[in-house]
Amino acid sequence: MDTLELFDPAEIRRVLCIVAHPDDMEYGGSAAVAEWTSRGIEVSYLLLTAGEAGIRDRDPAEVGPLRADEQRAACDAVGVEELTILDLPDGLVEHSIETRRLIAREIRRVRPDAILTMTWNLDAGWGLNHADHRATGLSVVDAIRDADNPWLFREQITGEGLDACIAPWLLVMMHDPGHAIEVSQQSMERGIRSLEAHRAYLAALPDHPAPSDLITGVLTGGGERAGVPYALPVHAYRMG
Repeated sequence: MDTLELFDPAEIRRVLCIVAHPDDMEYGGSAAVAEWTSRGIEVSYLLLTAGEAGIRDRDPAEVGPLRADEQRAACDAVGVEELTILDLPDGLVEHSIETRRLIAREIRRVRPDAILTMTWNLDAGWGLNHADHRATGLSVVDAIRDADNPWLFREQITGEGLDACIAPWLLVMMHDPGHAIEVSQQSMERGIRSLEAHRAYLAALPDHPAPSDLITGVLTGGGERAGVPYALPVHAYRMG
């Protein structure tokens, strides 16, 4: 089993987490977020969809607002105040210029020191990755570079006053990890509560593991590889 190097958050003051759906951050990522916010790091979430197609026996018009409310509760559990949910169609997110434009706008607005997202690999470790996750991850990679190019999406600069900027770090969950973000037991417990906040969604998944078992397993495994009690495995890319 390969060892993981601990990621040093010393230069990180602001983090933007970009995922496809409500609950995507809660499979270990939110425990790292709880650790960051406990240290005074500002964390914002950008969700590309409201997850409206995520409960097969309930109407999307009902599920979208419900899952947005659950995500708000999940954010509250880990100290995230700023939550933005776009209206891209759940299940049909595309790796496209428009998706890149929307993400680049948020990067230019937030100006994060690090971006956390999910893997774009087809094999995500736990199984074959969701199409929305793959499209989101690839779009994030491209949008980081887009946001740094003053000649792309010029309307954001000239019309909205959002200057070009680089996010120095890209942290990718479930993606051939070489680093780990250490978290305390308290942050892990807050991460568990954030997953538990998705009550309606989890109730529709009768075979879903208990949040405490799942999150503890992820973070204990990461901790073992990093030489600490608990840690979230990530791949850390230096972007600028």
